[in-house]
Order: sequence, then structure tokens, then C-alpha cells
Amino acid sequence: MNVSAAAPAVRESGLQRFRRAFGRPGAWIVCLFGFGSGLPFLLVGVTLGYWFREQGMTLGSIGLFSWISLLYVCKFLWAPLLDKRAAPLLGAMGRRRSWLLLSQLGVAAGLAAMALIGPSDQNLAAFLVALTFTTFCGATQDCVVDAYRIEIAPKEDQGALITTYSLGYRIGLVLGGALALYVADLVGWRTTYLLQAALMLIPAVMTLRALEPIAAVTQQPVQAAVAPPQAAGNPVVNALREYLRPILEFFQRNGTKLALTLLLFVGLYKLPDQIIGVMAGPFYLDLGFTKSQIATVSKVYGVWLGFAGALLGGIAATVIGVRRSLLIAALGVALSNLVFLLMAANPGQIWSFIVTISADNFCQGFAGSVLVAFMSGLADVRFSATQYALLASLSNLPGKLLGGVSGFFVEAFGFQAFFALSAVSIVPTLWLYWRLRSHMDTPASAS
Repeated sequence: MNVSAAAPAVRESGLQRFRRAFGRPGAWIVCLFGFGSGLPFLLVGVTLGYWFREQGMTLGSIGLFSWISLLYVCKFLWAPLLDKRAAPLLGAMGRRRSWLLLSQLGVAAGLAAMALIGPSDQNLAAFLVALTFTTFCGATQDCVVDAYRIEIAPKEDQGALITTYSLGYRIGLVLGGALALYVADLVGWRTTYLLQAALMLIPAVMTLRALEPIAAVTQQPVQAAVAPPQAAGNPVVNALREYLRPILEFFQRNGTKLALTLLLFVGLYKLPDQIIGVMAGPFYLDLGFTKSQIATVSKVYGVWLGFAGALLGGIAATVIGVRRSLLIAALGVALSNLVFLLMAANPGQIWSFIVTISADNFCQGFAGSVLVAFMSGLADVRFSATQYALLASLSNLPGKLLGGVSGFFVEAFGFQAFFALSAVSIVPTLWLYWRLRSHMDTPASAS
């Protein structure tokens, strides 16, 4: 049995559309899948930075190790394989569910391995291997979940799925962030990561019970119908052409100039947020806050502020349009980075921590929903895993690259200069926005 993404033929009122979209079983399946995506994200990133710092690592080393998370950015490289065929030995589950289950179990195994090895000096190499494997599986899971979300419902219902996905994702962030810090304070990091590995079994069970999207079942005949004729010559060339077809379709549909501009805009949009991400944990610790305080303010209170921002962002994209929402969100994220200067000027003051997290997380959540809505409209459902993975990867690439050397910048110039520079980094995005503004609400059709 499969889930169809076909839209109803009759015209609906806004309230009917809302009820139907949120009443879909798939909306709440995606919620649990979002939980599975959110849970490991901090455990291989920001939360891990606390563990590294307590092991005595320098800020420069922490920043360099954060480059392992670039696998989340590079997931489009193996996404065509996820679009093309089911996972080995799990073909009966279908293309989406087979890769989803395999990646979820991989995340669970990787987190358990990290817990058992630990980042001590003598085991650091083995720990980094386990970290790399866990990150790879987490990135693969994200890729498949995004494809599942796009294929399980029509475009007009994507707002509901983005909202329920964000809810599950934020819950995963709470458990991978706040809960991890609380448990680490009580029983240590090894037990913490073993607990998180066990929690990954929850979305894996849902994968076993979920239905395969109908688009994932019928995609192969659709692709065959649009496939260019293959020459009988070099099989390597033919394989490369097949591999690149989803990316080539994006350029053909939008035109090379517009496609490159769209990709650059998506890549720079989250730059102010991504730059400061890896240094946030060490910054809080250096100001004198305990892990429990950080967990309460940043990983519990802050996460729900982020969800509120995500909810408002989805509503704004629907009511006032994606174009205006993108501008509001970009300005909000940049300005919220300046609030970190208030926190730096008041070290150890919980009120400044709360004000900073309120502004930062709310604006991040708002911007995240708006950007997801924009990118979802750019992806062709026939190649949803590859094209959305490409867009999502590019949305993180520049910030991840700069984040890897951010520790050296902070050590040389201080946190105040770092936060000011992160806010100014929005300028190229605003310039691209001005050039693309006529395409924001009406991207080239991907149906």
C-alpha cells in the first residue's frame, strides 16, 4: 500500500485546506522522521563541542573537527543513488523506506560506538571514524526524509508537513541538546550517548510501519520517459550522464544564469547563523555558564522559541508570500547576531543569556521555515532526493567552511569582532535577493 501525493480536484477554502493538510497521516509520520533527523544533529556538532572542550581541546581543534559535519553539506553527492534504487537487502520496503531504515540504524550504531570509544587522546582517531560514520548516516537520513516529505503530499500541503517536521525536529534537538547536557552532568558523556543511540530506535520503528510514497514507486517509469537516449559507447559516460540527470534537469528548467544565482542565494542565506554555530557552546562556557544553565536556556527554552519562529515563518510564507518573508527573515537573523554583543558585555548574567537566545532562536526558526518552503518549490518531484539535497547542502556549505576556522578568528580577534562580522555577512545575500526578487514567489514549475 502506498501514499499518494495527488492534490484534490475540488477547490477548497483555507480552513478546509488546513484541516486536510494537518489531518494527513503522513504529516505526523513526518513529525517522527523529523525527530530522527534532529536527534543526531547536535550530537555530532554543538553538543559534541562541550565534550571536546571538557577533554581540554583547543578552540582551533574543535573548529577543525567540526568540518566532519560537512558531510551534511555534501549529501547531494550520493543522493542520486537514493533516487535511483532501494537499499541493498531491503528492496521490498521500497526506495525511500529502505534507505531511511538503514540510515536510522546506522545513526544508532554510530552513536553507540562514539559512547564506547570516547574522545580520549589515545582513542581520538577511532572516535573520529565513528563520528564520521554517524554524521554520514545522519546526512543520508535527512536526504531521504526530505524526499519522503516532498513526495507524500502536494505542494499546497507542504506547509503543514514542514510544520510537523519542524516540531519533531525541535523535539529531537531538545533531546540531543538539553537532555544530553543534563544527563552528562549526572552520569557522564558515555551514558548520555548510549541513551541517545537507543532513542534512535523510535523513528526506525515508525519507518517499519510507514507507507512508501506513491511517487517513489512510480518514479522509475517517469524517469525513463524523460531520459535522454544513451549512446552505445563508453559505459562510464552513460553512467555519469545518468548520475547527473537530476542536476542537469534543474539547470535546464531554470536556465543556467538563474539556476546559478538561485544556488548562490540559497548558499549564502544562512551564513550569519552558520558562522557562529560551532563557537556558541565554547562561548557560553567561557562566560561562566554551567552545562545545566546552558541546557535550560539554550536547549529547552531556546528550542521552543525556535519552533515558535518556525511556525510563524510558515504562516508568513503563506500569508504574505515567500519573497517578503525571505527579506524579513534575512534581516532578522543578521540583527539577532548583534544581540550576542550584549551577552558578551554581561558575562555570567542569565538575563542577557535569555534575551540573546530569544532573539537568535526565534529568528533562526523563522528563517528556516521560509527557506525550506522556498527550496521545496524549486525541487522536481521526480528527482526530489537529489535536487532538495543539493539545495539544502548549499544552504549550509559556506557557513560550515567558515565555521571550521572560526575558532582561530576568535582566538585572534575576540568574540565581539566575531559576532559583528557574522552580522555583516548578510550583505551579499541582500544583494542577491534584490536580483532574484521577481522569482521568489513564482519559481520555475517543478511539477
